[in-house]
Amino acid sequence: MTTEDFIIELFCRIDDQMKDLTKHPQANLHPSEIVPLAILFALKGVGDGAFSRWPVRDWRPLFPKLPERTRLFRLFKTHQDRTNRFLAEPTAPGVADTYGIELLPPYRGGRSEKPIGKKGCSNHRWIMGGKLG
Repeated sequence: MTTEDFIIELFCRIDDQMKDLTKHPQANLHPSEIVPLAILFALKGVGDGAFSRWPVRDWRPLFPKLPERTRLFRLFKTHQDRTNRFLAEPTAPGVADTYGIELLPPYRGGRSEKPIGKKGCSNHRWIMGGKLG
């Protein structure tokens, strides 16, 4: 399945659920166009600058009336409640993650006879501490 096929399928499923909503007369995008873009932004997991270049470059035929970056993210904010309906509820395995807690700077490691934590790599950086789950 290509990216465009995925976007079209996502749009169709969301549009079927949002048939009762009408477009504001001055709006360029219908709410059923904004919600798939917001969900794709959540799935993509990058910043707003990188995401805003992606639809302009690759999806212009799918969204011909796409607003500029700041207006698009204001639309995401105003339609956030509609977007949340289509996202999955958080579960314990889906939210559980470990991250390192730095107790000492790594350059101070080995100076104590009884260290608090161990030296290791967490989130692509060296820490002196432990992991919390």
